[in-house]
Amino acid sequence: MYFAKLEFFNPFSRSIKDRTVFNMLMKAKQRGEINGRNKLFEATSGNVGIAMASLSNIFGVKFRAYLPRPTPKTTEILLKILGAEVIRTDFETIDPTMVEFVKKEAERNDAVNLNQFENEDNFEAHYKYTAGEIDEQLKSIGKKPDVIVAGIGTSGHIAGLAKYFKERYDTKIVGAVPAEGEKIPGIKRLETKPKWISKVRIDEVVEITQKEAVEGCMRIAREDGLLIGLSAGAVVKALEKVRERYNGTAVLIFPDDGFKYVEAFERYFSEEI
Repeated sequence: MYFAKLEFFNPFSRSIKDRTVFNMLMKAKQRGEINGRNKLFEATSGNVGIAMASLSNIFGVKFRAYLPRPTPKTTEILLKILGAEVIRTDFETIDPTMVEFVKKEAERNDAVNLNQFENEDNFEAHYKYTAGEIDEQLKSIGKKPDVIVAGIGTSGHIAGLAKYFKERYDTKIVGAVPAEGEKIPGIKRLETKPKWISKVRIDEVVEITQKEAVEGCMRIAREDGLLIGLSAGAVVKALEKVRERYNGTAVLIFPDDGFKYVEAFERYFSEEI
């Protein structure tokens, strides 16, 4: 039996990143880091940028998004609709070099860089809130998670879940990453050194191609009627690859929906013809 956590019900970016950005902004505001500074810079490949652009409008802060080169055009358009300034860089992925570049850009411009990749408020959002919700929801039907499958991006949500559920149930944790040479928005290879992975125990990491991720999206769309995003499709395929080794109740984290990834879906069908 498996359950999916549908994070596209969050209102701003329609993704799990609403949790991350809201917690980072609120904590920064409480610490006085934003007060008096009205510029916010962030490296993002999609959902954090959209959530940050949305919430920046509410907080009255100007937002500049730095995108890696392969970011879908749809994401750039949505950011511009929200009023964000968009800088498309030559970086192929958000690695430590790009993170440091954006950090220095913020310093030069007296802007705030919340830095989702290093900010402990990212991890906290999922350890305290996302994990607690999943636990409460499963308890309400008399279940506990035997295995959780999630994508590895900043590693905030998979690490927060790993710490919470291993403390309570010794739940097995499986991470999904792009295969070598592949690009899947929202997840990254371990070579990009996601901060929190080394601080928790991940039982297995599964490599997924973009084609497999699209096929995972198609499976859920055609079996369950849900249009899920590419990182969610990768999670579906990761479970398929390891299911025989993990019995019991599985929880899949679906970070967002499929509407931002029409370009990738179109490429898939073009290549199939």
